[in-house]
Amino acid sequence: MNISDWRQRMDEIDKKLVELLNERSQCALEIGRLKQAAGMPIYQPARENEVLYNAARNNRGPLTNAAIRRLFERIIDEARSAERVAMHADPAEKKDSK
Repeated sequence: MNISDWRQRMDEIDKKLVELLNERSQCALEIGRLKQAAGMPIYQPARENEVLYNAARNNRGPLTNAAIRRLFERIIDEARSAERVAMHADPAEKKDSK
């Protein structure tokens, strides 16, 4: 394969990553709704540590576990941010966005 072929492959992977990240974020939003209904806090450090542990445990490289941890910390941070936005959104805005 040449550079162009590899770049095309990366573009395909990037598209899949975006789809998966949005799917994961949708799950986080649903969990956020359940947390809100149960009066639970958004931030749950034990669960976050479990996710980070699982990500590193499933890592087969070439990225280091530290790199995987940094990536997942960012993913978790963005999901938490989306949960906060959804929890504090005006119900009328939620209807308009659908």
